[in-house]
Amino acid sequence: MVQILDGKAMALQIKEEIATEVRNLTAQGFRPPHLAAVIVGDNGASLSYITNKEKTCHEVGFTSSVYRLSERISEKELLETIEFMNNDPEIDGFMIQLPLPKHINEQNVINAISPDKDVDGFTAINIGRMVLGEEAYVPATPMGVCTLLKRYGIETAGKHCVVLGRSNIVGTPVANLLSRKGFDCTVTICHSRTQNLADITRQADILIAAIGKPEFVTADMVKEGVVLVDVGIHRIPDETKKSGYRIIGDVKHSEVDEHCSWTTPVPGGTGPLTVCSLIENTLKAYKRNNKIQ
Repeated sequence: MVQILDGKAMALQIKEEIATEVRNLTAQGFRPPHLAAVIVGDNGASLSYITNKEKTCHEVGFTSSVYRLSERISEKELLETIEFMNNDPEIDGFMIQLPLPKHINEQNVINAISPDKDVDGFTAINIGRMVLGEEAYVPATPMGVCTLLKRYGIETAGKHCVVLGRSNIVGTPVANLLSRKGFDCTVTICHSRTQNLADITRQADILIAAIGKPEFVTADMVKEGVVLVDVGIHRIPDETKKSGYRIIGDVKHSEVDEHCSWTTPVPGGTGPLTVCSLIENTLKAYKRNNKIQ
């Protein structure tokens, strides 16, 4: 019988822990933590994420602000906004919602963020610190995956973990984190050029699907008893839904889940913990800024 890695329930627990800590800090006279976000244009999925982030901030007692910028903004103007936020002592951490318009170089923008306020963990400095095992802000989705495995007590030491996808946002950092002490997995990264892919995924004790293709993972690609974490999130048109779409992941859960020991639902798996991880990183930055132990 498959068991559910319930990210939604776990997120509620973590948010309550953070809210309690924030209440204690503000009762001592400290200002609330402040998380800001920059969104360029009006991408639907990006707007949904930002709305969810604002809601979560309010639930835990954070201050939240959003800079909504025109899709026609120049890279120079966006960099000036980032410089302003870097120097604003009232902002503890901020994020730039991706993707950005094609005329803007994303890496230039990301690396303009102060590493001390980079709560998304995307700057080269924070990625480098993470790879070296130093104190760093870890990217939110990989951090959420690790939190889910740890809090549910999933045995990882010595297990073969296969990661589908090598993006800098999910695949590569989660592979790095799970190979480190504390998780101690043996990790294989697969991608679009991997040969005999199904032969490799069938060896996985833990399979992280972050390949960005709807329902890519099918039943013939997993072994019995696998722990499955589906990071994918895709909007598929569905006229039967009030929203006009339904959300699916990188895994064909209708045929794969019966072979799993544990699986994440989509939605409600890694998504809620991605936002929680961003909040946790902001709390960490806030405590550093205020020299709170």
